[in-house]
Amino acid sequence: MNDLTMMISRYWWVLAVRGVGAILFGIAAFLWPDLTLAILVMLFGAYILFDGIIGIMDSIRYRETLSNWWLLLIEGLLGVAIGAITLLMPGITAYLLLMFVAAWSIVGGVLRIAAAIRLRDHIQGEWLLVAGGLLSILFGLALIVMPHAGILSLAWLIGFWAIVFGVVFVLLALRLRKVGKEGR
Repeated sequence: MNDLTMMISRYWWVLAVRGVGAILFGIAAFLWPDLTLAILVMLFGAYILFDGIIGIMDSIRYRETLSNWWLLLIEGLLGVAIGAITLLMPGITAYLLLMFVAAWSIVGGVLRIAAAIRLRDHIQGEWLLVAGGLLSILFGLALIVMPHAGILSLAWLIGFWAIVFGVVFVLLALRLRKVGKEGR
């Protein structure tokens, strides 16, 4: 196993935490679909902010080893910016929130696919990162196409995306953990 693979597999648990967080958020969106828009905005803003901070930490951690660490940084900064805007402006309209989330999801998906392409020579199972990227892009496009969906539909759409995205991240984390154990 090369140094890059060993380093990435050492931090498998970070992806697992991100995945579990997304799954829990998705379940909450299904259990409480009658949440007011303000509460949903705050929860989603907090999740995006948390995910962005983790992304920035990953970019700093991998900057010495990855030539494209800046992709992780851009994704993290985008998440922090969108999360902060969402939290600081809770009265934001549902339409504007949808466009923020759609942009974050599409750009993040493209960046995940780019990262998977760079990692394909270093790890097996990079298709999980591609799948997560494609799901994020599809989610963002669905939000753009259906901006006038009711809050219940929005909650379910966000919940479904978060659960699927979380499962993909947990599967990728488990794959990286296995790669790390095989390399020891």
